[in-house]
Amino acid sequence: MAASHRNWAQVDQCAREIKRRAPKNAEGPFLLGLVRKAEPNPEAAAKQFARALKLDANRYDAAIELAWQYIMLNRHGEAHALLEQHAALLANSPIYLDLAGQSYVRLGFYEKAWPMFERACELQPEADSIRFNLAGCAVYLGKIEDARAAYMRLLEKQPAHQRNHYELAQLSRAEDDRHVKQMLEVLSKSNPDPRYNVFLYYALGKELEDLGRWNEAFEYLEKAGNAARSTMDYDVSTDVDVMDAIAAVCTREWLEDKPATGVSDKVPIFIVGLPRTGTTLTDRILSCHSQVESIGETQVMHMVLSRFNGSRSGDSQAKRMARAMSNAKASVVAPEYMDAVAYRLGNTSFFIDKLPENVLHIGMIAKAWPDARIVHLRRHPVDACFAMFKQSYFRFAYTLSDLAEYYLAYDRLSQHWRDVLGDRMVELQYEELVSDPDTQIRTLFERLAIPFEAQCLDFDRNTAPVATASAVQVREKAHTRSIGKWRNFETLLEPLIRALKNGGIEV
Repeated sequence: MAASHRNWAQVDQCAREIKRRAPKNAEGPFLLGLVRKAEPNPEAAAKQFARALKLDANRYDAAIELAWQYIMLNRHGEAHALLEQHAALLANSPIYLDLAGQSYVRLGFYEKAWPMFERACELQPEADSIRFNLAGCAVYLGKIEDARAAYMRLLEKQPAHQRNHYELAQLSRAEDDRHVKQMLEVLSKSNPDPRYNVFLYYALGKELEDLGRWNEAFEYLEKAGNAARSTMDYDVSTDVDVMDAIAAVCTREWLEDKPATGVSDKVPIFIVGLPRTGTTLTDRILSCHSQVESIGETQVMHMVLSRFNGSRSGDSQAKRMARAMSNAKASVVAPEYMDAVAYRLGNTSFFIDKLPENVLHIGMIAKAWPDARIVHLRRHPVDACFAMFKQSYFRFAYTLSDLAEYYLAYDRLSQHWRDVLGDRMVELQYEELVSDPDTQIRTLFERLAIPFEAQCLDFDRNTAPVATASAVQVREKAHTRSIGKWRNFETLLEPLIRALKNGGIEV
């Protein structure tokens, strides 16, 4: 009862009393694990849940809780092993079916998460949080109508739930203004503080753009970005300094100094660039190949490199990143990375890590893997910037001024990689890819030195899950509808365009 009411002091007291009276009873350490989880202290929580599981191997609740803490600690392989061992025991526990589903989602196994959420919803149909998780998983798996039904059911219960309106708006192109009117009605009754309306602003901006109401769309997108920005302690110069520091360290001489040698059994393909520039589409194309699989977007390169940063109190992110690049040993980075992703790998010769932000790590990737393929996506500068400005995810893209500064720094870093790596970095222009996919796809495989397979032209038939902002769009055939969208907003985007031009970007 104390745990259900989140009275953690009482739970802690009860747990210690159980341990005193019955030291071999798993309930004591399990309850202590819940207390440490609430603090949060994942390392301490993991120790307690592991102790509970050791005392009682049938405690599936301890196993799933332990898997979640392992995910928090980036021990993904161990988390996956626990889930595989205990997931079959969860048939009648909606709480742990849901947590197991969330764990599978965090690990990238969306197809394994789906039956967990389905069963949890059957057992507890009125639990909105579980149905929300089911809807998100449905989107990843391309079950768009299932997702729509879930969000509609949630909105029937809570018509003013802004996040659900936002998620519903992402599922398809608005054909009329019915949903816009519903959202405006919600907005008229909501807290007037813009910080509480960010998701509704983004949803309105998206659907008003669908309907060709450009000025209104931009008004809400700008409101959304300003409101989101106001909740953050963020200075774009932090990201700019990181990119400039990386370029200063990762010179051609650095690249040639003690590179890793040998060829790994599995060859990574890193797809990088700015978000919203075609990285997901390229991932879908390449992973249609019989010898290429995708592990999605992982933070593993950042995780591996972070242990080399020699973190010191008061150091800037730029200094920590520069130190990591200077200290990291290429011969260590590759094996550590491969160990961390091993649980995701099948029997293919190649695998894709498509985190766009790995553009920061291109130098180390090239140094650590002599055989790695690196694909850098490019897109028209204003189209790329506007596509990011319209999303709720990117802290550097909430305002046009931050976005311009970030893009200019990214462009400098991209040029640096071209100068240092030459043809080692394969560049792909988004506009060319969607305008002439057959030619560009064949050329891409040729440049990657991977034998072309015809099924890669039918990438819209790829049934693999997608967990990015492009989850809905990439299931279509290639189209050019997204090219030049910024021109509908050209006057409104003038501050961004002017800043890019002043920075030497050709628009």
